[in-house]
Amino acid sequence: MKCRFVLVVGCILGLLCPLWAWGQEPDLTGGRGGGFQEECPPAPGGQAEECPATFGPIVTDTAVPTEPGKFVVQPTFGLSFVTDTFSPSWRRVSAGGDFQSFSMDYKFTYGLLNNLEVFVVVPYIHNWASRVDEPGPRGERSANFGGVGDVNLTLKYRLVEEGPVAPTVTALFATDFPTGHYRHLNPGRLGTDALGGGAYVFTTGLNISKYVNPFIFYANLWYSMGTDYTIKEDRPAFFWDDTGELAETDPIPTNARQHPRDFVTVNLAAEYPLTRKWVALLELTSHWDAGRLIGHKSNVPPSALLSVLPGLEYMATDKFSLAFGVSIDLIGKNTDATVAPVVSCVYAF
Repeated sequence: MKCRFVLVVGCILGLLCPLWAWGQEPDLTGGRGGGFQEECPPAPGGQAEECPATFGPIVTDTAVPTEPGKFVVQPTFGLSFVTDTFSPSWRRVSAGGDFQSFSMDYKFTYGLLNNLEVFVVVPYIHNWASRVDEPGPRGERSANFGGVGDVNLTLKYRLVEEGPVAPTVTALFATDFPTGHYRHLNPGRLGTDALGGGAYVFTTGLNISKYVNPFIFYANLWYSMGTDYTIKEDRPAFFWDDTGELAETDPIPTNARQHPRDFVTVNLAAEYPLTRKWVALLELTSHWDAGRLIGHKSNVPPSALLSVLPGLEYMATDKFSLAFGVSIDLIGKNTDATVAPVVSCVYAF
């Protein structure tokens, strides 16, 4: 019942995206990465050319800030299916069951000042597990759990404006807040109740974009550092009773101090306008283990993941656009391999 309810809510919210644009008149200001894009810079030969209005990548972050006073809403819906697990030696092994995750990420962007924008991402996550190989303490082989994940707050400031040769270069500073459930995990929920990372994660880096007719290129290079945190779990304890049977006592509270690893994010994307309304998209997204610069030595296994996302964008109006894509995990280490259809829309007020 919970599964059906969440899927129905997601579908309803997804259908609301086109309704936001109903009856809106195009403002002809162009749109890229949030609904607004400045005019193209002069070409090296001095000739002006028309910049295409596009949605911007689905995962890769854009570089051009939202105009001052403009407000942009971007909901993104994804349903991921775990196909395998990447081992510590980069091999694909069995995931040990059937696992799915439905996400609804709401991104709210506001142009604070000239060249400066701020946005907040509020995610909702619902996980399912079924037919697991290793059952829970009471024989559970299926479970599901949902709630708010870790909320993100980001500031972006444009350092370099795009010119005939120079790309747009934007500095980024972001913080992930540990609002997702990560403590008192219930073994009977088979890991589905882990919705957050538990740490404050501070990220800094650069976003780059450049229009090279007929393509638009994007790149992200970020470095992220997480704070230490404590996992509080109620783990079951077992003993042999008088009959020689294995019995379970009340759960014992335990605390485990975690020292997460730093990681580097590298995202690349390219858009190719097919017509004034339709745009082809290809993204290559990744994160890589970076050890730990400061603090205690990490006690968390290193991880890495490289994914590809082909997609298609539809520019309904200059204020509203819709994008579809499928994210496919290619290689990784100590993480799940997934396939995730994704739908995202942007509406600029």
